[in-house]
Amino acid sequence: MPNDAETVSLAASNGRQSEPCTFVIFGITGDLAARKLVPALWALHLEGRLHENTQIVGYARSERSNTELRDSLHGALQTYVGTVDQAAWDSFAPRLHYVRGGYGDTAGHTELLAALDGLGHPRRLFYTATPPETYEDIVNAMVASGLAASPEGGWTRLVIEKPFGHDTKSAQQLNNVISEAFAEDQIYRIDHYLAKETAQNIAVLRFANALFEPIWSNKYVDYVEISMMEPMGVEGRGAFYEAAGVVRDVFQNHLLQLIALVAMEPPSRWQANAVRDEKVKVFDALEAPSRDDVVFGQYDRHGDTPGYRDEDGVTDQSNQATYAAVRFKINNWRWSGVPFYVRSGKRMGAKTTEIVLNFKKPPHVPFALKDPLKADRLVLRVNPDEGIQFVFNAKQPGQGTNLGRVSLDFAYEGRFDRSPPDAYETLLLDAMLGDATLFMRADEIEAQWRIVEPLLNGSGPMADPHFYPAGTSGPDAAERLLQAAGHAWHDPTSTS
Repeated sequence: MPNDAETVSLAASNGRQSEPCTFVIFGITGDLAARKLVPALWALHLEGRLHENTQIVGYARSERSNTELRDSLHGALQTYVGTVDQAAWDSFAPRLHYVRGGYGDTAGHTELLAALDGLGHPRRLFYTATPPETYEDIVNAMVASGLAASPEGGWTRLVIEKPFGHDTKSAQQLNNVISEAFAEDQIYRIDHYLAKETAQNIAVLRFANALFEPIWSNKYVDYVEISMMEPMGVEGRGAFYEAAGVVRDVFQNHLLQLIALVAMEPPSRWQANAVRDEKVKVFDALEAPSRDDVVFGQYDRHGDTPGYRDEDGVTDQSNQATYAAVRFKINNWRWSGVPFYVRSGKRMGAKTTEIVLNFKKPPHVPFALKDPLKADRLVLRVNPDEGIQFVFNAKQPGQGTNLGRVSLDFAYEGRFDRSPPDAYETLLLDAMLGDATLFMRADEIEAQWRIVEPLLNGSGPMADPHFYPAGTSGPDAAERLLQAAGHAWHDPTSTS
């Protein structure tokens, strides 16, 4: 059997269908399964990418029958997807099965094993759509019951949801437990941001076009911005956010992965180990930020919008950060001297995730200009309105040399025959195909914790945050973080 980690990538995009397998969802009755996993499997079914013999087995602690599970998931699809075609549902519903048991319950796992043996597929994919504190219990029960063993002539794979640990020590502990039960090429640590179309397109933009890679370095790039802004608050997850904060929630995973995709060297081939080797090199070169490189914030009440301390599950004296802006430095030949400014916040004025490469100005401009020359800018929009924009200078019509800003724009919507698939649709198909390129390796996870852990010790959530009104662009101190170097955050609504 080929090594899973070396399976050729791009399987989902070239029309390949999944192998017949049994897809087991631990936590089938939970929110993640209803909102993301089952809709993704449903989409693959509609597209003909989910093999007709693939079965879906849900496992959870609540009592219910196969019929009750199917009815509840039918309702979830109507809620999160929309109208459900009856003929398509009639062919999808028989795939769905249910087994009841505790996540760390060996007896329940033994019953699950018997159910899987009854379905007859030697290929099995297990997905932990459960609270992170259950992951070790699930793995230990899988080992004790025999679920972790690959059937003869088949395979067993385990998909682990984030968060993967809450610090370096816990991540190492979880890696140790999982690696005792599974080989690394059986483990799929998921970060759905890696499957966003624009995130994947970073590599294509750089490595499949002669124009961009030669200028993708400190010779031409002045500074890089990565922003992930959300208009919503903690959405009823106050207790979770009190423990996580913005650093654990998005910096340790999504944002560091975006840095790696922007900064990595060209891999020898687009396969799992080659790609992940290059990302680990970026993490090794990333300098842990000092206190002067960080601004923490917390959203405050503004009009009728509650502040963070007003949210359920949050103490009225909480200093947890709902916003952070961090200046990262990459100590290698390509990026030395180029700051990477990364920010994320809750209760912001608009929803946007984008990567901006700000280029250096030409060393000499021969024109007599009334206004200062603006630098070229490449904007990669990850969310919403996925696409790419290149902004540069051009002469305005008329007498004299007056410059104006123009742009070249590419948007996924309307350009291709189909809209970009949901990230989970791509990731689930890749996992069934054995393509681990968009998943994280053990050393990646531990390196990411090493980078952000200083932000959690003394200078992190325990420090007094800068308060900002809900619905605004964040604390003023975040602007000053860039102003000292003559830089400024990109306005996502600007075309200049």
